[in-house]
Amino acid sequence: MATKKRNPNGSGNISKRKDGRYELKVFVDTPDGRRKRISVYGATWDEADAERTRVKEQQRKGIPVESTTLTVAQYTQYWLDDIAKPNVRATTYSSYELLVRLYVVPGIGKHKLRTLQAQHIRAWLNGLRSVCQCCAQGKDAKRAKPRCCARNPRECCEQFPGTGTLRYLLRLVRAALQDAVDEDLLNRNVARQVKMPTGPVRKVKPWTAKEASDFLDVARTDRLYALWAVALAIGLRRGEALGLRWADVDLTEGRVQITQALSRVSNELALRDVKSESSAATVPLPDELVTVLRRHRREQLSDPKVAHANKLGLVFTTKNGTPLEPRNINRAFESLCRRANVRIIRLHDLRHSCATLLFAMGVDAATVQRILRHSSISVTTGTYLEVIEQVQRDAMSGMDTLLKQRGNNGGRSG
Repeated sequence: MATKKRNPNGSGNISKRKDGRYELKVFVDTPDGRRKRISVYGATWDEADAERTRVKEQQRKGIPVESTTLTVAQYTQYWLDDIAKPNVRATTYSSYELLVRLYVVPGIGKHKLRTLQAQHIRAWLNGLRSVCQCCAQGKDAKRAKPRCCARNPRECCEQFPGTGTLRYLLRLVRAALQDAVDEDLLNRNVARQVKMPTGPVRKVKPWTAKEASDFLDVARTDRLYALWAVALAIGLRRGEALGLRWADVDLTEGRVQITQALSRVSNELALRDVKSESSAATVPLPDELVTVLRRHRREQLSDPKVAHANKLGLVFTTKNGTPLEPRNINRAFESLCRRANVRIIRLHDLRHSCATLLFAMGVDAATVQRILRHSSISVTTGTYLEVIEQVQRDAMSGMDTLLKQRGNNGGRSG
């Protein structure tokens, strides 16, 4: 007969089993809000009691108690709320939440956390390659006028996740499961057994010098011409350009300090510190851009409505002096591209265009890295490898001319 030792009220009884281990049954709250009785074990009475204490402490901290019923969907929600949100930037958390909601939960959310295997994750990622996300997420159905996947007859736009998205998803799942291991919810991180997805990565498609020139010619009459010029000339990210304040701009010395970015997270438009230490830096301004900014400053100050409403001292605002909505800027940029009859690219591709044009001007990779504020030169050379190789080939054309001249002269002197 198993021997029992009584514990304080509500803490459970510890019994010695036939196999020699000590077992304790204790009530815990499951992630779905139910009260459940679970067993914990130990080689000795003290070990079983220590395990009971660990479970209770885990419960007190809000960490889900390991259970055969805890699903990936339930765990990832806890992970987002209690681990990711307090420890990452608001914009990063927003990206995590979006990926979990649109990809992770529909794909592997029903699996039990304790029984999730590498093959489940691998099959999910491989399957995503052929799933149109416009169809899966009902994007077109939400539009006022369907134009592809919601039309009848249906015209699938084949919006498949790229390799970059699949890699990001695997990194996210690896991070979430590693935290589960660290909190003793799992014994091992099965996501680490899944190889990083391979395949063609979206190539950078920047503008040529002519396309950039054609765009600027048309944009010169736009109220936000200075914004487009800044984005192209010094490669600021969208949020950095929209969050630029006059206090950060030194028009006398011709330089700008990048410290904050404007972004919308959880329906809130706010200034936040830039994404990393390397992103926070001082960037020199071309003389012509200084002239453009001086003119923009005069126009802004001459409008009493803008001057009064611009409480944050932003360089770029709406006609009413309020912060610019990032999504509206995307639309305005696309509209200008159409007016200029140039290839429509993403607003972020102005940053890539800046780098490409600098390389074409003969600027070295280290200088481009400092202007774009990449964390390392390997990021710069890796992102613009094809551009750098083309610049090198063009540079070698001069040597080709020299060799041809030598060949025409017989290849020898004397």
